[in-house]
Amino acid sequence: MAYFSSFGGGFPHSHGRSREMGGDSALYDLLGVTKNASETEIKKSYRKLAKQFHPDKNPDDGEKFKDISYAYEVLTDPRKKEIYDRYGMEGLKESGSDGGPGDMDDIFSHIFGGGGGPFGFGGLGGFGGGGMHSRHRKRKGEDKLHQLKLSLEDLYNGKTSKLQLSKNVICKKCKGYGGRQGTKRHCNPCNGRGIRIITRQIGPGMVQQQQQVCTECRGEGEAMRESDKCKDCDGRKTTKETKILEVTVEKGMKEGQKIYFRGEGDQQPGVEPGDIIIIVVEKEHDVFRRDGVDLFINHKINITEALCGFSFSLTHLDGRELIVKSHAGSIVKPGSMKLVEDEGMPLHKNPLEKGNLIVKFIIEFPESSFESEDKLKALELILPDKPEAEQPETEEFEDVVLMDLDPNYRDGKSRSSHAYHEDDDDDPRHGGPGVQCQHQ
Repeated sequence: MAYFSSFGGGFPHSHGRSREMGGDSALYDLLGVTKNASETEIKKSYRKLAKQFHPDKNPDDGEKFKDISYAYEVLTDPRKKEIYDRYGMEGLKESGSDGGPGDMDDIFSHIFGGGGGPFGFGGLGGFGGGGMHSRHRKRKGEDKLHQLKLSLEDLYNGKTSKLQLSKNVICKKCKGYGGRQGTKRHCNPCNGRGIRIITRQIGPGMVQQQQQVCTECRGEGEAMRESDKCKDCDGRKTTKETKILEVTVEKGMKEGQKIYFRGEGDQQPGVEPGDIIIIVVEKEHDVFRRDGVDLFINHKINITEALCGFSFSLTHLDGRELIVKSHAGSIVKPGSMKLVEDEGMPLHKNPLEKGNLIVKFIIEFPESSFESEDKLKALELILPDKPEAEQPETEEFEDVVLMDLDPNYRDGKSRSSHAYHEDDDDDPRHGGPGVQCQHQ
């Protein structure tokens, strides 16, 4: 089998004439299939060869892997295959469909990206992720997430916040090249692959292989001398820049909602910048609790207010003072809830519509013996009649009186009483451990 590297060590498109490739069947010969092979046969042959020459398995066969990957990329693309069958490699180059195995970003994206490629690798290193469409657009960089903590007042009223971020931007001096133009050279330590396979022994007869980014070329496959590197970016192609973003928090936004700044992520040459994504985090409030578009508060009233009506003032999230009143004769029971319409959170994107304010009432009762017996009897005349106690049929009964329950009550005794009786267990007079039996 012939490989592209045998034609002067280059790739097919670098020679410009298809006859230098050994005719129009060179790509088919590379995959070991005929020109009439079906896509299934091409894919099956490619899988076998890719496994055999994959850089992770055979680091020295990286060039062959690129060649067969390029052949697969052309022969499984109907448009490229038709051009190649009719005009050869020169036709691909002139039609702008060459792509070329030198552009491995697109090839790996096609083979391993998107749906995982023909055998589900799901991406290789920094390549992949775009599927077939990635050949027509730049690879996109990573998105960056930032949390923005906001008070309930901010989410009720809306707010514009300024967020200071540090990000990478393409170096203005070298325009993202990393140094003087034309000074890059093939990186020898990684053989131009950008990665190095490190082998280490982890036990008797056991070795472990690890794939690491080449420190010489920083994973690019090309390096330059220190004297040729850009002084501003030290050959890294990017510099740090501080960016101030104005974040507009709209009324009614809620916990977990995202605010996007498209293309404001880190910049890299040849890569579309990712997004800055701001995630809303709602801080806990001292008075209000939010549930969707409704607001909840707890409010204490005494027994008189619960029976006779009440009013109280409430400072809302927008600073308005509300006077909350109950209807005359409306009895408030402990734990009951009532609502005030349209005083909840504004609806996001429709802030003129609001949820409800829901008040949960806690009734505070007076202390025991809060009034004299005469006043209590007068109060009893105002309140609804209390039911009369049923008299037992027998004349033999006892009156018992309720007492306050000790907060330490447990298991039929208060804790202090229980502890007292535990101490009594050691007293011989109570038949405790102090009692000893005598054996004759």
